[in-house]
Amino acid sequence: MQHRPAVFAALLGLTRAGSAIGDFWVQSDFCARVKGASDDHPVTYQDPVTGQETSHGTADGRKACLQHCLTYTATQAIVAGAGARALGIRVHPAAAAAALAISFTTHYAADRRVPGKGLLEMIATKTGKGGFYRLADFGMNGAFHLYSAWHHGWETVAAVVATTKATAR
Repeated sequence: MQHRPAVFAALLGLTRAGSAIGDFWVQSDFCARVKGASDDHPVTYQDPVTGQETSHGTADGRKACLQHCLTYTATQAIVAGAGARALGIRVHPAAAAAALAISFTTHYAADRRVPGKGLLEMIATKTGKGGFYRLADFGMNGAFHLYSAWHHGWETVAAVVATTKATAR
């Protein structure tokens, strides 16, 4: 495609929108709260409707994270697919699958935020950003900002991959 930079920009914008929708609107309260649970750091979840409390460990944390990443990636696929179609962009199926696989995998890796063992916490600590990761004051949440930057970076990689063999409709 002659306009690969424009296709990249469009796909990046679409996947960024799909990401925000998937993370903040589609994700269930249960998944948001339980996805980082482990046997060492169990999470108590209170059902907002019944008020019933349940305790969740590693297996439930992994399931909740998997469920969230599936709905997150599906949301990205729907938003990017519909947007690309509306813009007259034909994304190669293999490139789309690879881009979504990158998004899914990196999202799962970041969202399994087991205290003291999560990937982003470990990276932040090893790169001297541990203090910022733990910052939760003055209207700032360092973990959330580093989490967002992680996703933005990988979404950019995924958008580059998605442009491979893209054509006009």
